[in-house]
Amino acid sequence: MKWVGFLLLAVASMAGILAYMPHAPGQSDGDSSPIYGVKIPAGYRDWKLIAVDHLLLSGKSDQLRAQLGNDIAIKAFKEGTLPFPDGAIIAAIHWTRVPSEANNKVLDIPFPGTQSFLIGSRVNVQFMVKDSKKYAATGGWGFADFKDGKPGDKALHETCFPCHTPAKDHDYIFTHYAP
Repeated sequence: MKWVGFLLLAVASMAGILAYMPHAPGQSDGDSSPIYGVKIPAGYRDWKLIAVDHLLLSGKSDQLRAQLGNDIAIKAFKEGTLPFPDGAIIAAIHWTRVPSEANNKVLDIPFPGTQSFLIGSRVNVQFMVKDSKKYAATGGWGFADFKDGKPGDKALHETCFPCHTPAKDHDYIFTHYAP
């Protein structure tokens, strides 16, 4: 009988310890990006918003974009910490931009000529993962680009770091925190 009580106490204690332990920013069991090995982080859609922007590439792309950050990234953005600490992860979700005729009709009454746009289909989702030792050759950042849950090819990922090089003075991050 004593052993049963001891066993129950041990199981309950272990469950409490595991529940209390802080969780590292985990990644899913899915595919990883070539070159960097970055996977889609579990729960990234629940991260806090860093900023929203609009990208218009003449004749090529018209996108609405949202950047999200894990707790480490959000804290660094808020405090202005540069370089970003290891463990920071930034997600960038990109959608097509489409006009909203329904919103235009409603908004035209108080604001004639108003044009409203909404997100359309998802284009891709990109990630930057800070690990200054693992990714020392690329400014401490690992990169990933996923479309429909599948990573882009090696050629696409070879363009990530060169694209971010102009933002070297801001630890290779284009985005600025929008409070």
